[in-house]
Amino acid sequence: MAVTSIREGIEFAPWRDHYPENVPTHLGYPARAAWCLLKRAAEESPNRVACWHLDESWTYAQLWNRAQAAATRFEALGVRPGHRVALMLPNMPEYLVALNGAWLAGATVVSASPLMVPDEVGRLLTATRARVLVTLDVLAGLVPGDESAPETVLAVSMQSRLGSLGRVGYALARLLKFRIGRPSGATRWLDWDDQVPETSSRSLESGSSNAALSRLAPELDPSLGFEPGRPALILPTGGTTGVPRSVVLTHGNLVANAWQLYHWAGRRTARDTLLAVLPFFHSYGLTTCALAGTAMQATLVMHHRFQVGKVLDLFARHRPTIFPAVPAMLVALNERLRAGRSEDVRGLKMCISGGAGLPEDVAAEFSEHSGAVVVEGYGLSEAGPVTHAGPLDGTARPGCIGLPLPDTLARVVDIEDRFRVLGPGEVGQLLVRGPQVMDGYLDQPQATDEVLIDGWLATGDIASCDHDGFFTIVDRLKDLVITSGFNVYPGEVEAVLREFPDVADAAVIGVPDPVRGERVKAILTLVPGATFDESALQSFLGQRLSRYKRPREFEVLDGDLPRNFLGKVLRRELRES
Repeated sequence: MAVTSIREGIEFAPWRDHYPENVPTHLGYPARAAWCLLKRAAEESPNRVACWHLDESWTYAQLWNRAQAAATRFEALGVRPGHRVALMLPNMPEYLVALNGAWLAGATVVSASPLMVPDEVGRLLTATRARVLVTLDVLAGLVPGDESAPETVLAVSMQSRLGSLGRVGYALARLLKFRIGRPSGATRWLDWDDQVPETSSRSLESGSSNAALSRLAPELDPSLGFEPGRPALILPTGGTTGVPRSVVLTHGNLVANAWQLYHWAGRRTARDTLLAVLPFFHSYGLTTCALAGTAMQATLVMHHRFQVGKVLDLFARHRPTIFPAVPAMLVALNERLRAGRSEDVRGLKMCISGGAGLPEDVAAEFSEHSGAVVVEGYGLSEAGPVTHAGPLDGTARPGCIGLPLPDTLARVVDIEDRFRVLGPGEVGQLLVRGPQVMDGYLDQPQATDEVLIDGWLATGDIASCDHDGFFTIVDRLKDLVITSGFNVYPGEVEAVLREFPDVADAAVIGVPDPVRGERVKAILTLVPGATFDESALQSFLGQRLSRYKRPREFEVLDGDLPRNFLGKVLRRELRES
C-alpha cells in the first residue's frame, strides 16, 4: 500500500506482522485514573513485595493503604481537584505513595528534579502554580524562599533506613539543611511522617476502599468510570529556543503507555523483579519502572542513582529479571564485568535501553554477560514517553529502535513538507501517533500546535523505516543533547552563558563521549578585552544550572559564531569543525 500523506493510510503498519506472537496489535484501555494501576496490583497481589528501598520492603497493600492516607492528608492541606502537587524526590517508596495520593485527591503532579538548583525550582513552581511540594528533608535548601515558594512543604526523611553510621551523617545533614538551612518565609514546613501515617484507617482489607475513594474524589469513583483526558502529570522540558516548556500528560496517556509496555513484555504478572535506578522524576524512569512495573505487579528494587558497585550489589541480593537502562549504564557495567571480578548479572531476562542510541557492541557484550535479551527503545516526554521498542522474542535488529508499540502509528515524512510520507529506506522526520501522545504543552498553545498535527507528534528526530516496519534513528532535527540519559536543551544553557559578564555570545552542542553518550560543549565569543576564566564561569553556572547541564568542555572563538541568513547558529557546522 502506497502512502503519500499522513492523512491517508492510517492502517498502513507493516511492523504488526513482526510482533511477537503473544503481543496483540490492538489493546483495550480502561478509562481509569493512573492510580488504578496501584489499586489493581493491591487487589490482585496484596502480599507481594512491591518495592525494596535500602533494607526495607513494602507490599502492594501497604503502598495502596498509604496512598489513600496521603490523599486524605493532601485534602486536609487544602488540595482540591485541579490543584497541583510538586514532587522533588529520589527513587523511594514515598515517591509512589505521594504520586498516587496526589492523584487520588484529584491533583495534577508536577515532576521536579532533585538535580535542580533553587532558581530552576522557583521557575517551575511559578509556572505550574504548585500549592504543595513533597521533597526530601535534606533538599530543603533547593526550595525558594521568595514569592515562588509553595504554600506547604512536606519533608520526607530516610534516616530510619540507614545504618548506624549513615544515620549520624544524615541527622547532621538534616539539622543543617532542614532545621537550620531551610529558607524562611510564609511557607508551612511539615514532616511527611506526621502527615502520612504508616497505616490507614481505610485499609484495603476493610472493604471500604471504593467508598473511601468516592469520598476523596467523587468524580474519580471507579464505579462511575473516568475521563482519561484529565491532566495527571506535568513534566518540565525545554525548547530549542531556550523557552522552557512543560509537557502535560493525561491519565489516559500514562495508563496507555504502562499498558502497552506490560503487553510488550508478555503480560508478565507478579513474577518479575525490576531494577529501578532510572529516576522517577524523568518520564522514562516513571513510566518504564514505576508505572509499567506496577502494571506487571513486579517487585521494584529502588536506588536513587546509578553507581556501578551498588547496582552490582543489588543484582547479587535481588536477582532482577528486568532492567530499564540507558547506554551509559551498560557501558559502565560492561567495563566492570569485563575485568573478571566475581560480580555477575545472570538471571536477567530483559533489558530495554533508551535515552540515547545503543551501540551494537555495547548491547552484544551486556547480553553475553547477563544472558538477557537486550533491545533498544525510543520515546520522548511528549509521548508518555515510549513509542518504539525492539521485540523481546529474540528478533530485534541491532542498530534499530524497533517497532511501534501496539496502537502506535509512525511515519517518516519529508523534512520540508510534514504531510508527505516517505517510502522505505528514505530519511526524514519521524512522526508518531497513539494513545500515549501528550495533551500539549502547559499554557503554550502555539508551541503545541507546532508539534501536533492532526494528532501526529513531530518528534524532531531524523529516521528511516525499512520494508518490515523497523525504524532507525539517523540524526536529530532538534539540537537536543542527551548526556547519560538526561536531556540538555542548548538554548537554555546558552541563555545562562550569555548572562556571564565576559561572554558575548555562546553556542552549545553535544560531542561524542564513550561513557555518557554525549557531553555538553560550549563554544564562546568574549566581549572585547575580556580573558577566559573557566573557574569563574563554572562557579557562575553552578548557581544556575543542574550539574548535568553544565558544559564539560569549552572553546573560545576569535571571530563570530557561524550563522545562517536568518541568524540561526549553525550547530551542525560547529559539530563538524
